[in-house]
Amino acid sequence: MTDLTKLKIAEARDMLANGDITARELTKAHIAAVDGFDALNAYIAKTPEIALKQADAADARIKAGTATGMTGIPIGVKDLYCTKGVHTQACSHILDGFKPEYESTVTQNLWDDGAVMLGKLNMDEFAMGSSNETSFYGPVKNPWRKGEIDTVPGGSSGGSVSSVAGFAAMGATASDTGGSIRQPASFTGTFGFKPTYGRCSRYGMVAFASSLDQAGPITRSVRDGAIMMQSMAGFDPKDTTSVDIAVPDFEAALTGDIRGMKIGIPKEYHMDGMPEEIEALWQKGIAWLKDAGAEIVNISLPHTKYALPTYYIVAPAEASSNLGRYDGVKYGLRETVQGGSLPDMYEATRAAGFGEEVKRRIMIGTYVLSAGYYDAYYLKAQKVRQLIANDFKAAFEKVDAILTPTAPSAAFAFGEKSDDPLAMYLNDVFTVPASLAGLPGSSVPAGLDKDGLPLGLQVLGKAWDEETVFKVSAVLEEAAGFIAEPKIWWR
Repeated sequence: MTDLTKLKIAEARDMLANGDITARELTKAHIAAVDGFDALNAYIAKTPEIALKQADAADARIKAGTATGMTGIPIGVKDLYCTKGVHTQACSHILDGFKPEYESTVTQNLWDDGAVMLGKLNMDEFAMGSSNETSFYGPVKNPWRKGEIDTVPGGSSGGSVSSVAGFAAMGATASDTGGSIRQPASFTGTFGFKPTYGRCSRYGMVAFASSLDQAGPITRSVRDGAIMMQSMAGFDPKDTTSVDIAVPDFEAALTGDIRGMKIGIPKEYHMDGMPEEIEALWQKGIAWLKDAGAEIVNISLPHTKYALPTYYIVAPAEASSNLGRYDGVKYGLRETVQGGSLPDMYEATRAAGFGEEVKRRIMIGTYVLSAGYYDAYYLKAQKVRQLIANDFKAAFEKVDAILTPTAPSAAFAFGEKSDDPLAMYLNDVFTVPASLAGLPGSSVPAGLDKDGLPLGLQVLGKAWDEETVFKVSAVLEEAAGFIAEPKIWWR
């Protein structure tokens, strides 16, 4: 029998339906894989007992003929999602010991669909990072190495992509604020999908930047991403930003036919200093879509150059507000000062509980919201954000989808950029604009660099048109024929 951990979700779904395997067998194989995955530090909490209980329930559903898309499929959950009675700390010291009494809507949707939870996955602290080096639990390693050199998996969803790329989960929940699904997917040869802002509920997700955060899946194929998205998406009255709009059949959109479709190529994404390998892969992607019958249209997104500075004003501002609730009073870490006052306790707790990158962003956010600077920074950034959204709106009057590189490089070595915040922030240069506009996007594994590390192509679509993003992504996936796997060195 095929190694069960190498199966894709669609393959496993069919085998489960046909009785070729059971959910318990599939889950046990993945539990063993998780136990052999410690060297990559992707899982910070394992839940084998919960997984086996859910697997048995899935087998009962399959036997009764009531199975749905994700029934019996073992997945990992990013530590950003509240899971009832299970470790949920957004990989921050300040939330030590927190186990929520409620479930996030996205994970509840998955459990209602019969999915199986293998455990909680490592991430950059409060999702603030592009390399998964800011986690309180230490960095996640990428299953893909540069020779014998360990590389970062990208961030903030580092544990999600590492577990899926390394066959320790069939899929994983992730989240994208400025690229935290798409960039790590590009670094690990996985498929990452960010839906339109409001497509998935944010209820029960630990907030970073509330106007940007959005849930999405990491999988090993476009079809798997469509299956998982189907379970995750849906209106939720508990989230005021959730939009009451019908969820289409994402898997049905994978027709393979993009003839006559117009694909936009933004000139502003041809950036000075971009590696030749990235440019060459982009040109390949353009050729693949043209060969599939699409029309290539050159477009302009003139405010692209302002997207990164805009993001690094808006996101820290919202973070400084959201993280103000962590003070050591009701839950999590509490640091006391002998003979100190309540403000002393607040100060000591926050100083000890937040990591350096989180503190940096809180300070930036507090500054841009402060009296005398609000108009000059935050208000101006919001106006530029609207201009960026207007650029996309104008472009989508001419094209059906947009193709760009996902990231400006392949995965880099640990420590290579951690001492230079600006160099780290530039990892999000291609992903941030669509996040600011709230648009759906994907990263499709499309090739390898000279060191044998994965590279991805990004597909962007109109708001609420995830179907087109999936359709174009599937055509790219087929044309690229990406079948490379990381060499298993961690067991």
